[in-house]
Amino acid sequence: MIQFPEHFLWGGAIAANQVEGAYRQHGKGLSTADMLPQGILSPHQTTSQRTAGIKDLAIDFYNRYPQDIALFKEMGFTCLRLSIAWTRIFPNGDDEQPNQAGLAYYDEIFDELAKHNITPFVTLSHYEMPYNLVENYNGWGDRRVIGFFEKYARTVFERFGSKVKLWLTFNEINMSLHAPFTGVGLQENATKQQIYQAIHHQLVANAKAVNLCHEIIADAKIGNMLLGAINYPLTCHPDDVMAAIHENNQWLFFGDVQTRGKYPGYMLRYFRENSIEIKMLPGDLDTIASASVDFISFSYYASGCASADPMQKQVGNIVDSVPNPHLQQSEWGWLIDPKGLRILLNMLYDRYQKPLFIVENGLGAKDTLDENNQVNDDYRISYLNDHLVQAHQALLDGVELMGFTSWGPIDLVANSTAQMSKRYGYIYVDRDDEGNGDLTRIKKKSFYWYKDIIATRGANLKTE
Repeated sequence: MIQFPEHFLWGGAIAANQVEGAYRQHGKGLSTADMLPQGILSPHQTTSQRTAGIKDLAIDFYNRYPQDIALFKEMGFTCLRLSIAWTRIFPNGDDEQPNQAGLAYYDEIFDELAKHNITPFVTLSHYEMPYNLVENYNGWGDRRVIGFFEKYARTVFERFGSKVKLWLTFNEINMSLHAPFTGVGLQENATKQQIYQAIHHQLVANAKAVNLCHEIIADAKIGNMLLGAINYPLTCHPDDVMAAIHENNQWLFFGDVQTRGKYPGYMLRYFRENSIEIKMLPGDLDTIASASVDFISFSYYASGCASADPMQKQVGNIVDSVPNPHLQQSEWGWLIDPKGLRILLNMLYDRYQKPLFIVENGLGAKDTLDENNQVNDDYRISYLNDHLVQAHQALLDGVELMGFTSWGPIDLVANSTAQMSKRYGYIYVDRDDEGNGDLTRIKKKSFYWYKDIIATRGANLKTE
């Protein structure tokens, strides 16, 4: 019988810019996410060109959080992964003093979670940064942003350290390679030199935040977060095997630096062969070396393949890869591969020997209400069931797994396309892609399924 450990954390994951709304309320500044009203796959706009977008209200979690957190509690959540909007704390990023209204808001959120015995699991920067730092500092391309982020991290650690003991630095930090505006605040046509220079600044900032967290909150744990874009060789040809190694190293590089505290040799070779010269200050490498994260967290939605033949690669949802002929696709073209989760868990644990946390996993689909005003999302139940079965297999393999927070426990605005119709939640939100709807919350069939899985610690998962 499947049985997850008693201390295993069950819950869901949300992001401030995809659920809160209230994008200019109570002193909040504009973020990079606010400048992408049509999602990260659309060109960003200048302040004067900005048009209204669905994220401006999102699902109004900013005002409805007590109701939503109560629903999470009803499902049995022991953990909620959420993010702090940097621009609620420092609206421009370079402000002298923090915005007290923003600090007070998150105090209320954490108090509400504590009331329901739900552990808050907080990401410092989830696909957003103050837009002022892009306009006036070239985003993470300017190393002064390291100091601004350090000040932000210190502020929230000191304010919330008694309430929050689980932290993440940057959401899917490797996404900067695919969406540089979202990841590091650079133009989409930025060169590899510019992107990796900005990434270096972000890695230094990550190390400073890790050290600050350990210094300020003695009993806290802080991890990194990777987009788990695992690639298999398309064939057993050695060239395809090497292609898969190279593809995986592009994102494992971030985990290597944040865990092992140094730039790996394969990346130094990549820099040499692509004429990339990272400008560092004395002490940068020492700072990175001093700050190994406590655990590795990652998102996992799909796997891909790699081939030595560049013509095999197809455009995907942000990340391009070679399709796997043995797997089915979701409505959005993502390859559904539950066993890939077990493979990834084993690979990461073998590589780092640190606890792992699955902080995003789920199925985006076009849910519809039936004549009884219900959503029978058996496809989502099947997807999550099969992935949780494989996560348990990884536990049996000896992997140390802290918890599982599925992506979007309540319907939210899709990051890539700013759609409501790409739904992930156990809770339906009455809002469409044009912004119509009264935001009513409706429990889907998967709501009751996940509640049962949590209550039985996975005992009712189907293995066939």
